[in-house]
Amino acid sequence: MNAQKTRDDLQHGIYKVINPFVKFLIKIGVTPNTVTLIGLILNIGVAVIFIAGGEEGNRGDLSYVGWAGVLILFAGLFDMMDGQVARLGNMHSPSGALFDSVLDRYSELILFFGICYYLISHHYFFSSLFAFIALIGSMMVSYTRARAEGLGVECKSGMMQRPERIVLISLSAIACGITGHFIGGNYKLYIPGIRFHVLETMSVFTIPITVMAILTNITAIGRLKEAARALDKKEKENRHHKMNTGASTLLAFPLILLLSAGLPSATTGTAKVFTPYHLEITRYNPSDTFPTPPPDKKMLFYLQRTSNANTVVYELNYDSKGQLNADKPIHVYWIRYTEPGNPRKELNFIQRKFAYGVKVKQESADVWNIRLVSYDKILLQLRRGSDGKYAVFTHINNKENIFKKAFAKINGGTFWFPNVVYIELSGIDEGNGKPVSQKIYL
Repeated sequence: MNAQKTRDDLQHGIYKVINPFVKFLIKIGVTPNTVTLIGLILNIGVAVIFIAGGEEGNRGDLSYVGWAGVLILFAGLFDMMDGQVARLGNMHSPSGALFDSVLDRYSELILFFGICYYLISHHYFFSSLFAFIALIGSMMVSYTRARAEGLGVECKSGMMQRPERIVLISLSAIACGITGHFIGGNYKLYIPGIRFHVLETMSVFTIPITVMAILTNITAIGRLKEAARALDKKEKENRHHKMNTGASTLLAFPLILLLSAGLPSATTGTAKVFTPYHLEITRYNPSDTFPTPPPDKKMLFYLQRTSNANTVVYELNYDSKGQLNADKPIHVYWIRYTEPGNPRKELNFIQRKFAYGVKVKQESADVWNIRLVSYDKILLQLRRGSDGKYAVFTHINNKENIFKKAFAKINGGTFWFPNVVYIELSGIDEGNGKPVSQKIYL
C-alpha cells in the first residue's frame, strides 16, 4: 500500500465521520464560503492564543501551546469541511474555489505568525528560524501545485501537503502542552560531557516544526522538478503535434499531397505504394477549371487546389551565366491569380520553411533528390529525361512519369484542416508523350 493510497483512505475515513455534520450544515443553509471563513477566524484565534502566551505566559508555561494545538485541529476540520459542503451540497463554483484557496493561505500565514511570535517572545531563536523556514516551504508546496495546475499539469506528489502540516502542528502542540503539564515546562535533558541541554519540554513542539521545515522545502523542490519534466514533455508533444498537423498543414495541401502520393525512393528509384487509399486511374481530364500558368521552358510543375486559384510554381533556377544552380536548382514562387494583374510573388518565410519550400540534395552531376519541406521522408527526383531536358519524375499509375501538376479537390472543412476529397496527380508518359493522371481518394 503506497503513501498516497494510505492518505486517501484516511481522508475518506475522516469524511465518513464528519459527513453527518456536513449534511446538517447544508440543511441549515451554510455555504462553503461560510465554512472557509469560519476556518480563517479560528486560525486568527490560534494566533491570538500564541501571542497571548508570548506576552502573558512565562517560558515554562506551555499550556498556551497545548490549547493552540486543540484550536488548530478544530480549524483544520473546517478546512476539510468546506470542500465537502461544496461537493455534497452541489455548490461548486470557480469563485468559491478561489476564495477557499486564498483564505487557506491567509490561515496558514496567520498560524505561523502566531507560532513565530511565541517562539521569539520566549527566546527560542533557532526554533523561530525553523518555523519561518517551514512557513516558506509550506507556501511553496501550495504555490508550486497551483502554478503547475495553472499551466495544465497535475502536481500532487510529495509529503507535507496542507492536511499533513495541520495534523503535525496540532498534534505536536497538544503533545507539548500535555508533556509540560506532567513533567513541567522547564524540564531539560542533559548528556554527560555536554555542557548544555540537548532536549527540553518545548522540543516536543519545535522538533516536528524543524522536520516540517526540511520536508516542506524538499516537497516543493520535488514538485518543481516533477512539474518541469511534465511541462517539457507536454511542450515536446505539442511541438511534435504542430509539426505533424500544424506547420506542415499551414497551407494544407503540400503535406496531404506528399503523404498520399507514391514517390520514388532516394536509393532505389522504386515507387512507394500507399494501399489504404482508393486509386482511380484515368486519362488526363481536369475535374475543375483553373488558370493554367503561361508556357515557360523553365517551369517543372505546379500545385493548385479548389477554393484558391493562386498557383505555386516550381521552375528551374539558372544563374547569371545560364547554368543550372547546382546548390539551388529549383525556384518556387506564387502566381497570384486572385490579385489584379496576376502578379508573380516570392514565398514568404513561413511558406518557404514549412509548406511549399524544397530541400535539395545532389546525387550526381545531373540528378537531384528533391524534398518538400512539409514532409521530408518522400522524394521527387530532378534529372534529365530521354530528350536531354530537365524534368521532375514521380510515379503516377504505378509507373514513373514526368510530374507536371498536382490538384487537390476540397469540400468544406477549415483553412487549417480542409476536407480533402481527392488529390489528382497529372503528368506525361515519357514513352509515348500522352497525358496521364491519377486520383487518390482520401
